[in-house]
Amino acid sequence: MPPILRSMARVGSRILPRCGQAYTRAPLRLLSTTIPLRNSVTSILEFDDDVEMFRSVVSRFNADVVAPLTEKMDEEEHIDPGIISALFETGLMAVETPEEYGGAGASFTAAVAIVEELAKCDPSVSVLNDVHNTLVNTCVRKWGSDYIKDTYLPQLSTAKLGAFALSEPGAGSDAFALRTRARKLSDGDFVIEGGKMWITNGAEAEVFVVFANAEPEKGYRGITAFVVEKPWGVKVVKKEKKLGIRASSTAVLAFDEVHVPKQNVLGIYGQGYKIAIECLNEGRIGIAAQMTGLAQGAFDRAVSYVFNDRKQFGKYVGEFQGMQFQIAQIACEIEAARLLLYNAARIKDGGGDFVKEAAMAKLVASQVAEKTASKAVEWMGGVGFTREESVEKFYRDAKIGAIYEGTSNIQLQTIAKLIQKKYTSS
Repeated sequence: MPPILRSMARVGSRILPRCGQAYTRAPLRLLSTTIPLRNSVTSILEFDDDVEMFRSVVSRFNADVVAPLTEKMDEEEHIDPGIISALFETGLMAVETPEEYGGAGASFTAAVAIVEELAKCDPSVSVLNDVHNTLVNTCVRKWGSDYIKDTYLPQLSTAKLGAFALSEPGAGSDAFALRTRARKLSDGDFVIEGGKMWITNGAEAEVFVVFANAEPEKGYRGITAFVVEKPWGVKVVKKEKKLGIRASSTAVLAFDEVHVPKQNVLGIYGQGYKIAIECLNEGRIGIAAQMTGLAQGAFDRAVSYVFNDRKQFGKYVGEFQGMQFQIAQIACEIEAARLLLYNAARIKDGGGDFVKEAAMAKLVASQVAEKTASKAVEWMGGVGFTREESVEKFYRDAKIGAIYEGTSNIQLQTIAKLIQKKYTSS
């Protein structure tokens, strides 16, 4: 049995709880009996059995764990701690992490498939999972020393949520204009001073990947990455109140003389900017997955409603040709976004250069998510505009896709520069 199947078989021994209930051990027959085996992959949107198994587990997780709490979490602007625990218990928080550190040892494609599936139910839960897996775990796994990997990967696999602390008030799109400083001490340790803004998972995280400039006179070449634990003095100053993804915490953090041991430098001293760039390129594929899943979730709810519930002039609204044309158009656009998403993911998994493809996937998926959620509200009429239905939440949640992990203009700039390079290089 491949490692991922052994890992998910362990997941399969737990029955997913309904919200408010504890986990109990019992056989859970989700896996080999429900996933048909295929001899070959014939489409970019057909996946191997490991990925399909994750989708099956997450689909049930959504129904049993996330959906009952989605409305409450959105109203209260707070993630239910039980959902975070359940994500760890179900093995969804260390997808690419090797088994030796407590992870599933699966592919990047599997990781983004999980993000997409979670977003069909609640994009807030989806981005919590995405940042933890594709940014924090990736940084620690790829650039961590043996000490860092041995110390933090098991914690990040089983219990402790991570956050990626890069952005600052004057360092958003211009990420390397950061002002947070890391002062090197005589014994080689560091003291971090400064602040961060817009930090996803910031309120709940216990482990932070922090970027600070240790030699400001060198500009961006002084930026160094650190792994920092919350008890060392990381303070949550404020939790932002937002238009969408309200259950996901977006926090302002303060670092006031935070002492960081020298062994917690992540990667090479002075090359934090390289870590940030590479991680954000991967992270853009994760956000494309979130937006694609959001679009699909809004589409599924609204289309089901217009074909089965809402009638006007004696027939279902979905039977009118004008509606059918709109539905067909949106279906095509979601499919196109998904193709871009998994094309980028597979190139990344294959070790290819995926920067342009990641930017394209994020750009298009964020546009499709906004359009789809807007149409879904319209298709459902008055009820779509109320909080009784999920589509108004999808509509609010969609807006962030054009902003975080690189705005849409940054994606366009990235794509254009790479096209220019292709057509002007000798």
